[in-house]
Amino acid sequence: MKKYNNTHIIGIDHGYGNIKTANTCFPTGVSAYDKEPVFKENLLEYNGGYYLIGEEHKEFAADKMQDADYYVLTLAAIARELNISKSYSADVFIAAGLPLTWVGEQRAAFKAYLLQNEAVDYTFKGKAYHVRFVGAEVYPQGFAAIINNLADFSGVNMLCDIGNGTMNIMFVNDKRPDPKRCFTEKFGTHQCMLAVRENLMRLHHAEPPESTVTRILRFGTADIDAAYLATVTDTAREYVTGIFRRLREHGYDPRLMKLYVVGGGGCLIRNFAEYDESRVTVNDDICATAKGYERMLEVKLQRDGGKV
Repeated sequence: MKKYNNTHIIGIDHGYGNIKTANTCFPTGVSAYDKEPVFKENLLEYNGGYYLIGEEHKEFAADKMQDADYYVLTLAAIARELNISKSYSADVFIAAGLPLTWVGEQRAAFKAYLLQNEAVDYTFKGKAYHVRFVGAEVYPQGFAAIINNLADFSGVNMLCDIGNGTMNIMFVNDKRPDPKRCFTEKFGTHQCMLAVRENLMRLHHAEPPESTVTRILRFGTADIDAAYLATVTDTAREYVTGIFRRLREHGYDPRLMKLYVVGGGGCLIRNFAEYDESRVTVNDDICATAKGYERMLEVKLQRDGGKV
């Protein structure tokens, strides 16, 4: 979170797997209740409804505005950031994003979705919040993650943002993004998880907890049977092979350009791919995109003299 005059700039990366802010990360899941539920560790109360935040993950949907879930998740993200600074009544300017090739078509609608209320009163985790929305800006995913270190992008570079639902690709040439060479593929890490589940069931008739599989994908190993571990790691290698095949289809050539990987899927590249570390950079900061959104909005406000 950044402050501009008396306004809190809060960057939110609305992922399909996790919601990320500059300082927090939690699963993209919402369970709605008409009455107050028994378990309420991450309970959000808003507009007469009760919502448990972080329950599992949302299914992939090209339109994030099809229901109220991402709005409720936005309120939770804002509360988590405000709580860090012990601010419970605040003017907030949202900095958010959409996949590279969708942002042009969906920007206006997503901005209206985020600003559907001028002010909101709600509680999260037992604390009351009053938020007045002063504006929202929507930026391209991926590029935001590198905005703070563009100086490293001399020459020809391919940026690959691997999220839970999508993989976004952009060329950045001499520190400038090439808007004509942007691509979005439905080949996020969820596709890898689905393949892992299928192979474990087919080969071992087993379905380990998702948390166990996630640990293997994040760290490369886990304390499970060696045969199960081999199945997961072999499947992960097949998935990252598919990533590099898709990158080549979009023009990737390691002899001519460098590759910069961001997003939660970067750990799969690090753990299961073979690559030249002098030509490939994996950014492990899962909050990098949200931080980039904040920086881009801060620069805009400074340039425009604070005008919304």
